[in-house]
Amino acid sequence: MVYIQMKKTIITIAVLGFLISCEKPEPAQNEQPYTPTPAALDLPLHLSNTPYTIPADNPLTKEGIELGRHLFYEPKLSIDNTVSCASCHKQENAFSDPEQFSKGINGLLGKRNSMSLVNLVFQDSIFFWDGRARNLEHQVLFPIEDPVEMNEALPNVVSKLKADKKYPDMFFKAFGTREISGDLIFKAIAQFERSIISVDSKFDKYIVGKLSLSREELNGFNLFRTHPEPKQKLRGGNCGDCHNTVTFMEKQAVFRNNGLDETFTDEGRKSITKRSFDAGKFRVPSLRNIALTAPYMHDGRFKTLEEVLDHYNEHIKQSATLDPLITAASNELDGTSLGLTEKEKQDIIKFLHTLTDSSMVSNPKYSKPLDF
Repeated sequence: MVYIQMKKTIITIAVLGFLISCEKPEPAQNEQPYTPTPAALDLPLHLSNTPYTIPADNPLTKEGIELGRHLFYEPKLSIDNTVSCASCHKQENAFSDPEQFSKGINGLLGKRNSMSLVNLVFQDSIFFWDGRARNLEHQVLFPIEDPVEMNEALPNVVSKLKADKKYPDMFFKAFGTREISGDLIFKAIAQFERSIISVDSKFDKYIVGKLSLSREELNGFNLFRTHPEPKQKLRGGNCGDCHNTVTFMEKQAVFRNNGLDETFTDEGRKSITKRSFDAGKFRVPSLRNIALTAPYMHDGRFKTLEEVLDHYNEHIKQSATLDPLITAASNELDGTSLGLTEKEKQDIIKFLHTLTDSSMVSNPKYSKPLDF
């Protein structure tokens, strides 16, 4: 009897041990603890007081940014494993697309030009031309599920990443778990996008006193930020009314009708809010690296900066939702024109070229990982 009882006890212990081992696997040998490395934004003095947004539940870490960089360049996010975020946001173009409309799966074309992803950390909310995404984490989902862009279901993306031997370990290093989820995919890509900083242009060097701007560039800078007032003999391009900080964009989500059309085939912000006064309004983008992000406007209709200046100077279209800042500037003259000369327009363009950050577009920490 004693022998039989001991045998039952041994079997019971063995079964319990097996069940416990199934519920909680032994940690891998030589497993390093979950200790992500905080990553601080390296901002120069003239931008150190500029407000930026990093969610409390998604702080920047070196491991999270590195995972996000891999996912940004990962074509497995698309249904046919051919399209990544980087397909439409190219580093050499300041993470925009030189094509008027980006190509998604099967060569399908979108209907809007891809916005630059530089300095997004300085925007606090509401992304895309029409503001459909409430934050960067939310933004990531849209291209994955869009039938023209990646056309993939999130559960399929998760399955493909789980099957790739490098990703479970990367997720553990970034978030303390090998269980891959949509939420963590969004957080990692958002971390990488927030890390893309452009603060080393010629203009930045001018601001901190490291070099001087030419006479033409300085004149362009003055015209850029001046609201025209003929009675005071002030000539200006009125650009600074909307691009009015050292980041050359507005931190708060602002949508404006800049006079491109009298009627709208793309209603912009109205397509999201359903409010008539939002018709034809689109998010105001940053002008940093603007010389690298052609073509311009939400639909990429302008191929050059010269065409952009011609539009604002003499081709504003009137409509019910035209922005008051544009109306006020043109009304200082004849209601339709800023009255800039060709020389003044060229000086503004020369200034805009000083916003190009050559180091950012060649920085390897933003480039495709070597293991792809």
